[in-house]
Amino acid sequence: TLQWETLGRQFVEYEQVAPFLIPEEQQRRLLDFLPLFLKAWEQSAGVIIFPNIQLLASEVSKLLTKEIKRNLNGKPAEEARLALEQLLQQKGEAGDGRLLLKSVYLLSQTDLRTMWNIIGSGLPAALMQCLYLFFTFPLKKTSDDGETSEDDTQTQEMLVKIMLNMYREEQGVEELLAADKLQSLIIATASLWDQCSHSWKVPTGRVLRTISKAQTKNSIVYLQAVDCIKIAIQNLFKLADTLPACDACEAASIVLCFVKDSYPISSALLTEFENNDGYQLLLKILLRCDGLQQNEGDPYLDEILDMLTCLTTCGKTELKVSGNIVHPQLPHFDFERTRSSGMTVKNLQAFQVLQSIFQKSNDQYLCGRILAAVGTIWAWDRVNFFLLEWTLQPINQFTDIIHFKPHPVQVQFFRLVESIVLDLSYVPHEILKKVQYLIKENTVPFCTLTALRCLLSMTKRDLLFSDIFRDSGLLGLLLALLRKQAKILRKSAGTHLPGLEEGTEKELNAVMLKMVAALTEGSVRNTVVLKDYGMVPYIKIFLDDECYRSATLSILEQLSVINYEEYMSIIIGALCSSTQGELNLKLDLLKSLLRILESPKSHSAFRTCSGFNGLLSLLSDMEGALQDPPSGLWTAVGQNCILELVFYTLQGITAALHLDPVNSNFFQKNSLFEKMAEDLGSLGCFWTQGEWQIPLSLEKTRTFAEFLDAAFSSSEPFPMWLKNCIWILNFLDHMVKGTLHLECYFKERKPEMGEASRNDQEGPQTQEEHPVVFKRPGNKLPASAYMWETGDCAIVHPGAVCVMVRLLPKLYKEGHSQLSHEIQCAVVDHIQSLVKSEKSRQVMCGSGLLSTIITSCQAAFRNESHPLHLPLTRVFEKLASQAIEPDVLR
Repeated sequence: TLQWETLGRQFVEYEQVAPFLIPEEQQRRLLDFLPLFLKAWEQSAGVIIFPNIQLLASEVSKLLTKEIKRNLNGKPAEEARLALEQLLQQKGEAGDGRLLLKSVYLLSQTDLRTMWNIIGSGLPAALMQCLYLFFTFPLKKTSDDGETSEDDTQTQEMLVKIMLNMYREEQGVEELLAADKLQSLIIATASLWDQCSHSWKVPTGRVLRTISKAQTKNSIVYLQAVDCIKIAIQNLFKLADTLPACDACEAASIVLCFVKDSYPISSALLTEFENNDGYQLLLKILLRCDGLQQNEGDPYLDEILDMLTCLTTCGKTELKVSGNIVHPQLPHFDFERTRSSGMTVKNLQAFQVLQSIFQKSNDQYLCGRILAAVGTIWAWDRVNFFLLEWTLQPINQFTDIIHFKPHPVQVQFFRLVESIVLDLSYVPHEILKKVQYLIKENTVPFCTLTALRCLLSMTKRDLLFSDIFRDSGLLGLLLALLRKQAKILRKSAGTHLPGLEEGTEKELNAVMLKMVAALTEGSVRNTVVLKDYGMVPYIKIFLDDECYRSATLSILEQLSVINYEEYMSIIIGALCSSTQGELNLKLDLLKSLLRILESPKSHSAFRTCSGFNGLLSLLSDMEGALQDPPSGLWTAVGQNCILELVFYTLQGITAALHLDPVNSNFFQKNSLFEKMAEDLGSLGCFWTQGEWQIPLSLEKTRTFAEFLDAAFSSSEPFPMWLKNCIWILNFLDHMVKGTLHLECYFKERKPEMGEASRNDQEGPQTQEEHPVVFKRPGNKLPASAYMWETGDCAIVHPGAVCVMVRLLPKLYKEGHSQLSHEIQCAVVDHIQSLVKSEKSRQVMCGSGLLSTIITSCQAAFRNESHPLHLPLTRVFEKLASQAIEPDVLR
């Protein structure tokens, strides 16, 4: 602070004596003062505490202006350029110029009032003349290594920063109009870009763009009066063919800046630009960029495209167009409510440049930028889509040529088409007809695939599209194409067809199936069309391939709405004909079956199509699948997947029995529970090898709930056979209660295109890879708290209790006698809890449970020392107290 106070007093003294000094002495005193000022500024970390700073700025700026003019006066351009270099460098007497430049550089960064004083000194015009010389006349002098010297770089940075600070103010631009160097510099950039100083190209562009943003009415009148834009365009036309494309963009972007930035004040420069073929110039330059943009675009190319996009809204009058809205339209579409926000298209000439570039270029970057520009214009105002499409029809015309464009451009284009529906809620019927024609012609499979995905997304948006695409013939076209592909698949069964099995063609088949699935979902009429086309036998051919299966099942599920018997016949038939290794196919078929069985109307069709026998045959086919260690074909399949198949099979049976007395009676009368017990017992985790050793006493007595919790825990050292048995008994327990079809234990698989069949390639899964139980959100209780209720349970399917009893003697493993008898006792206790109430015992009467206990557990009844003798006797006595069945007496 003391230093600044001292400097302040010194400057006051200078002010007082200056009027009485000759100019040379006055200049010398000021130059002697400036080093002190700069030193104080450096020592105070850039903080200036100087009350007379505006006057100092004015004096220093005037002196710098005077020195510049003195060095330029009367000299030829190249000599003047050299003189300026010497003035602004720290060499000899010219060191004063460097001192003045640095002082003005610091002062220009203080405050606005100080900047006004600098502007009022005449410096803006003087520095513009300097910039013109530096840009126009390259200096050959460089340092020894061929690079611009450090002094040159620092000088350039200070000069440019001063100009940027001055010219961003309207007052600074007004000061330029007294001289003619502004229009000279603009024209020079348009005519001498290939001959100018390379190191001054970017700085000159920065300065001119800053001036452009600060244009005033007077500056526009000035530029118009000297035909600046007209001459610049004429010169650029001459250079456009010879300049490198990127350089042409850089030069043209400067001229376009003045046109675009001036428009909010006056349309004069835009009119001059248009009247002198400015748009044709831009089109010529931009098309030269075709093929040059490999990864990222040139910043000046981007700048031109951005400014051109903005110019589409620059016009004197609003476009008045009245289009014919083709119906049907989405319910919430109302064109009358599509109000203008002001950012509407008024300049079709500017948009035609963008449109022509897309039509004439196949460059990925250029085409992508044009599509992005179209999306931006639509986002400015919803009405812009209609203004453009009802006049120039860009999207309509682009559809005709989109298959010639690179793949990423095709994807971007169809996302744009999709946004018409998703964002504007409008159905563009004419465009959709052309897209459908593209699909029909299938000139470029990738384009066809992308177009179909676009239509698929629309179809999922609203059911209206199911009617639109049926009436337009798209549904019939897809069915015909799928019939053809199905025939090829049928003929090539067991052989490898690279063209079909891999790549775009296979993806196209998958998307066609998804499209048909979407068109039939919720549309009985479309499902009838599919059936009337005789497509059902062909559709089911696609079931064998995992990447087609989800959509194929969806189509067949829609078929069930009009014919349950046909659906059941196909699904049950496919289950029964599937091979031992096609586990994923079986799982997918069972999940589909479960979705349909949610409707009670489907239960009769399931029974008449041998659904129960079909599902039980799946269990029979898995004989020995859960052996530990696995053997044969099962060694390549994880036990987790086998348990999953058992679960979904039992789920299907439970769903078909749910609240259906006819099916329940059929299952009971045909001894299918006994068949189920036999099939489950042969899975490999249950004991099937005759007598087993009876332990004298039990060391532990855990409940079944505790066993279940332990089975869920991967840290519990249970053998694999026991965990598998517990899981199956858990399934049966939920079947007893009629809730198995509502449970969810296994994560959904979502195979992608090209993904190998998971279970066909995996090795055996480890113990830790057992199914993860579905945990209810926020429920912190153990599994036993909600899965093994020991209270008064409602028994829905008493036959499942008989299955548990039949499996009871098979809960054994040689070498694990203690553990075997402990789990057996736990199961008996649980069965006892199920028949605890009189109501549950009434339900069990007639189920054959008493005779099942006698025939399945004779060893336990005959030996009073057997651990199961007492609990089984109690169960028997409870049931016998209700009613004695004739076969039990026998």
